[in-house]
Amino acid sequence: MPKWFEDGLNFTCTRCSNCCRHESGYVFLSKRDIERLADAFRLEAGEFIERYCKRVDLGITTRTSLREQENFDCVFFRDGRCSVYPVRPLQCRSYPFWPAVLENADNWSKEARHCPGINVGARHSGQTVLEWLDARANEQPATYELE
Repeated sequence: MPKWFEDGLNFTCTRCSNCCRHESGYVFLSKRDIERLADAFRLEAGEFIERYCKRVDLGITTRTSLREQENFDCVFFRDGRCSVYPVRPLQCRSYPFWPAVLENADNWSKEARHCPGINVGARHSGQTVLEWLDARANEQPATYELE
């Protein structure tokens, strides 16, 4: 375990929505994410992908990401909140415990400038943080195919 967060990290979501609005980015989906979201919308996976996803070419592979609205808000950000919160993708559920953010204490501090929930509220053990990292590492990515 990286020494810098072995004693845990504080984070409580303040529902500020900074992580799902205002800036362009990707919400990469796993196959399980697509299944959960498609089920919630009562759609086949392929139809869900057609309506709500885009293909992202990463050079050596492609990934499936949620689309954005014209103002860069997530396609599911509506009426001031996440409209799919109970079935939101793993990438969203695991924030801010992402590999790049947890690479070192400086990255964590930089992320805190954009997220008012970092370094406040509930303490997440080092083991819990590692479990989020493992969940992300072990997810089966969704390629952009209409299944």
